[in-house]
Amino acid sequence: MTAPAFVDQLRAILLRDLRALRREIEAYPDDASVWAVPEGISNSGGTLVLHLVGNLRSYLGRVIGGDGYERDRPREFSARDLPRAELLRDIDLTLAAVDRAMPTLTAERLAAEYPMAIGAVKVNTQDFIVHIAVHLGYHLGQVDYHRRIVSRSSATVATVAPAELASARPAPSP
Repeated sequence: MTAPAFVDQLRAILLRDLRALRREIEAYPDDASVWAVPEGISNSGGTLVLHLVGNLRSYLGRVIGGDGYERDRPREFSARDLPRAELLRDIDLTLAAVDRAMPTLTAERLAAEYPMAIGAVKVNTQDFIVHIAVHLGYHLGQVDYHRRIVSRSSATVATVAPAELASARPAPSP
């Protein structure tokens, strides 16, 4: 697979999952439910959104895209009761940052060492970008379950829609 094809696929998945995160937050019944922390769960949906936004804007927007974003990781886990409109704005800013950063990933940049240590190790950029995508998917699933628990609704928001993949085409009729 060529670097541009890989980047296009990963970009499509990241953007798809961020749009799904946006739909999840819109699907909560109210602002307060986003911040509810039911027994046995350590993070609210709002906390997970702040964490994902901080992660993606820092590692992709700032480090890869050079956009100047400054992460405040302690705030990601301490902020409470922000309105959904603010979380949605943050998701939209993250969508834009990811969309700008991903096309800058050439074959050389993907093969090169990621510019900073991650968890006290150095990895190549391609490995780390895949890790970032998996991290987003992991927490997106947590937000989906959190929303279903606190809203007592099994309604779906098409969280991992195959139709949003880079190679998606209409299937021929049977």
